[in-house]
Amino acid sequence: MPAGRRKPAPFPSKQDVLRFIEESPGRVGKREIVRAFRISGEDRVALKRLIRDLQDDGLLRRAGKRRVTGAATLPAVCVVEITEIDLDGELLARPVRWDGDEAPPRILMVPGAPGARGTAAPGIGDRVLTRLRRADEGGYEGRAIRLLEAGPRQLLGVFEPTSDGGRIHPTDRRARKSYIVAAGEALEAKRGEIVRAEALPGRRLGLPRAKITERLGTIDAPRSIGLLAIHSHGIPTEFSAAALAQAEAAAAPGAAGRSDLRPLPLITIDGPDARDFDDAVWAEPDPNANNPGGWHAIVAIADVAHFVRPGDALDGEARERGNSVYLPDRVVPMLPEALSNGLCSLNAGEERPCLAAHLWLSAEGKLRRHRFERGLMRSAARLTYEQVQAVADGHEDAEALRETAIAPLYGAYKALRAARGRRGALEIELPERRVHFAEDGSVADIRPEPRFDSHRLIEELMIAANVAAAETLEAKGGLCMYRVHDQPDLAKLESLRPFLAGLGFKLSRSRAMKPENFNQILRKAAETPHAYLINTVILRAQSQAEYSPRNLGHFGLGLPRYAHFTSPIRRYADLLVHRALIAALGLGPGGLPKNAAAGAEAVATHISQTERRAALAERDAMDRYAASYLAERVGAVMPGRIAGVTRFGLFVKLDETGADGLVPARTLGRSRPRHDAERHCLTVDGGRLSLGDRVAVRLADADAVSGGLVLDLVELKGRPWPSG
Repeated sequence: MPAGRRKPAPFPSKQDVLRFIEESPGRVGKREIVRAFRISGEDRVALKRLIRDLQDDGLLRRAGKRRVTGAATLPAVCVVEITEIDLDGELLARPVRWDGDEAPPRILMVPGAPGARGTAAPGIGDRVLTRLRRADEGGYEGRAIRLLEAGPRQLLGVFEPTSDGGRIHPTDRRARKSYIVAAGEALEAKRGEIVRAEALPGRRLGLPRAKITERLGTIDAPRSIGLLAIHSHGIPTEFSAAALAQAEAAAAPGAAGRSDLRPLPLITIDGPDARDFDDAVWAEPDPNANNPGGWHAIVAIADVAHFVRPGDALDGEARERGNSVYLPDRVVPMLPEALSNGLCSLNAGEERPCLAAHLWLSAEGKLRRHRFERGLMRSAARLTYEQVQAVADGHEDAEALRETAIAPLYGAYKALRAARGRRGALEIELPERRVHFAEDGSVADIRPEPRFDSHRLIEELMIAANVAAAETLEAKGGLCMYRVHDQPDLAKLESLRPFLAGLGFKLSRSRAMKPENFNQILRKAAETPHAYLINTVILRAQSQAEYSPRNLGHFGLGLPRYAHFTSPIRRYADLLVHRALIAALGLGPGGLPKNAAAGAEAVATHISQTERRAALAERDAMDRYAASYLAERVGAVMPGRIAGVTRFGLFVKLDETGADGLVPARTLGRSRPRHDAERHCLTVDGGRLSLGDRVAVRLADADAVSGGLVLDLVELKGRPWPSG
């Protein structure tokens, strides 16, 4: 090489470019990348392709027309707000200031360095000056430098009186300390009562202090567990006087301006304990000769938009709640009972206003065309999934019902199910468990819910109606609140591939992943000992579904557009879609206002959050009911499977109840376990404990108040475990 000429740098990999962007203190554009890697000539074209690939993969985002920035970058030191405690007991935070288009990065708070200033460990609501570093698995780890502003700390607990006042024992299983309550701040609470309290500042040493702000009833009262879940997650339970008055004064509309669907034998199909019925279905062979073997189906949905108008008192309450919350012992409804169980419920034999979707399906299940109308209907029957399946299978003497209602519905379902298979929707089915109560409110048992074709029939018809709603609004140019499910995060896929490869399953490296890529692996694993494990890790690799006015498609269902239309009694998103259809199709009053688009993003964020809040409350309640049910079986040995692996122990899902319990790492052996996050395993004393392994465990403790189960490992894959 001639003297004075600099040796060209090797062309950077995607990882090189990402590392450079993440480590750069300022914003990075193409010019900075060219300079850093000394790129010239034809390599500039290759760099342009590389950057485009990273953007397509979601690892970079555009800023303006030409600059490129990392997907989630924060300064080395910033102010964060503590937002929650996760299931592992870790504090999670988010930056106070965040200008990115995407969601802010996840920040896991870790113990601060020796000498860090501040009087106490941070809690939820606190603002903390924090030192950040990139975590290996994505997101950030944060170390508190200084507590800047303490947020109000609310807690829920069980009161125990003492000579000088009392103690509050928090119901949160992750809370490690009780709270002292002075005699004058106990609100005359009694032993065993559930109380809401506010933590008080001060006390570097000893137990923290709190004052009781509300008494919620005794822990021994029947079904108090549902109450705990509701209050723990801040779920609204009381309606305003204006909303209740509006619901009580509501009147059903007449038939004027509505299609008369009363002659059709529409039926509702729900669980045996359902109290509100917002969808009814009917089908017939399509009489159109141009659609041989095809079907005409109707999905009729309660016309909630007639009763709940934009901006009124009921609308404000429904929007705040976002959705109904379904706990094992109760429902916290989105709308007052006068509507949710009355005028908006498609009760058998009663006339009800509805918004109906007419669906014309080909013999192969393709949605050929659809039409929406406002109608008046009368449900012919209130049936359960078990009853419908029994009729379909010929086990009940209901020939007339089978021929007029059930058989055509199953015909339409089989066509839709075949279409689902062809488009390759993700096929993960995990068993759902149900709590069964004794007459006194105690738990009688917890067992898996059976799954019938009747469940799938309703699901497929609802999906078809949801697709029709999204297609209609898109064709009309109307605002649509889409139900979106993005492709799996690339970082999750990169960690999933080697794990699956280690078990002998190869996951495609295609940038355009499809559900069928996962289904191929699920089918291959179905008859192997790894079936549960692979279903679990594939499910965890998926993105979280949410609501958005921007269409991202629905990856799991394999659909290019999708919206929730079928449950406006219990989901605000569906009510918005009803209003949008009414406005776009000119179906009368109650449509979406013209200025609705201005606040659509904020509404989507809010209702996505309330949905997650409800899911957490439902899981919380199930955990507590399971602990209550198992409390009398402490010491018993039970079979299960490792469902989670963390550095502090194993989560084991028990076969009988589906409850999750913790095997603490300290009980597993003499040496400290080594945690391998990529392989989802702990290695201790020469043994490896992996996600999905069959185990037997001894129940060491069951706390119904916190919902916590503590377990001891007894057997691994049928062999005794040394520490057991």
